[in-house]
Amino acid sequence: MNTDDLILISVDDHVVEPPDMFQNHLPAKYKDVAPRVVVAEDGSDVWLYEGQQLPNIGLNAVAGKPHEEYGIDPTTFAEMRTGCYDIHDRVQDMNANGVLGSMCFPSFPQFCGQLFARTEDKQVALAMLQAYNDWHVDEWCGSYPGRFIPLALPPVWDPQLMAAEVHRMAAKGCRAVTFSENPEKLGWPSFHNEHWDPFWQAVSDTGTVVCLHIGSSSQLTITSVEAPINVMISLQPMNLVQAAADLLWSRVMTEFPLVRFALSEGGIGWIPYFLERVDYVYEHHQAWTGQDLPMKPSELFHERFITCFIDDASGLKNRDDVGIEQMTWECDYPHSDSTWPESPERLSKSLVGIPDDEIRAITYQNAMRLFHYDPFAHLPIEQATVAALRKQAIGVDTSAVSSGKEVIRPDSPVRIIDLAARAVPKSAS
Repeated sequence: MNTDDLILISVDDHVVEPPDMFQNHLPAKYKDVAPRVVVAEDGSDVWLYEGQQLPNIGLNAVAGKPHEEYGIDPTTFAEMRTGCYDIHDRVQDMNANGVLGSMCFPSFPQFCGQLFARTEDKQVALAMLQAYNDWHVDEWCGSYPGRFIPLALPPVWDPQLMAAEVHRMAAKGCRAVTFSENPEKLGWPSFHNEHWDPFWQAVSDTGTVVCLHIGSSSQLTITSVEAPINVMISLQPMNLVQAAADLLWSRVMTEFPLVRFALSEGGIGWIPYFLERVDYVYEHHQAWTGQDLPMKPSELFHERFITCFIDDASGLKNRDDVGIEQMTWECDYPHSDSTWPESPERLSKSLVGIPDDEIRAITYQNAMRLFHYDPFAHLPIEQATVAALRKQAIGVDTSAVSSGKEVIRPDSPVRIIDLAARAVPKSAS
């Protein structure tokens, strides 16, 4: 397939929330305690909430910078590309990259709303989280119908509230919710515990996909505090194998057969061996472990897990083993792993030799089906191709622009962990 004819839907991008996001979505009595952006002593913009400064407004939001200026340090809105936080400019950046649709994960509340879970007054916490979700669905996604797949945060401190919020958001047309790839690391019960049953039932009832993004346990997997950052970057996507194994052998698979999980930013190249291994384990060890599944583990994986990749030629070569019907593509804008603004060209290199019908499934049809998303209800398919969208990106400059600021290079993952993990919330159990 010609690169210009591709239709691309990204199931993993990120929004850097704008400073005014709470203005139109909070009851008046909560507006004075809402998160707000202030200038820190070092000149960086930070969110201030409950007297604490959150260390970064947009961790790793480096789109449009030269590669040598990539980093994770605190920054300002002025130093970021406006498409990170301005919805109109985001759509233009999508057009420039030939991307039709996007699902955007949160930044300052953390991947599954850990920030609000740490709020002591849970009425305030719920008000903030619901305001966030309303802003995301009504304002961020709603400004450009058909261009975004809405994604909700869960009130993870209370499974009954989680269930209610899933239903509330589904009524708004949102059929995706974030969750932790390992809630036990956040101080809550594991996937194997009945604690989460109201949540599993709600996502089953509404057809909502549970999205597990790398790092959503507020912890990064590292080999050593002395290891260079390249070790962490190399291993991070593949570490979702732990969540996949944890869930595949959990009671969720047998007791909630309609729940689907997305392994967000998890890559796909590791999956064929993983599936070979779990089938071997089931056949070889079932007699003494007592595990009872309704089908082979590999078949269960193909039925229940949505796989996601950015640039994964080895996974595409082994796509039959990965499972073509569950494969989806990601851009990861505006993070450093992103292929923006050359995503179509980068992806095309890995698509050589793949039949057009499989390309269409992988690049947009699977995402539409799995996330209940129909962009063509809002624009004709002929206006959704890479070429057609790029024609709309009038005056969009995608060249790298230096901030002129000295970049502090980490000599180990420790600083990254301090920034990304922040604090661990109190247990809800």
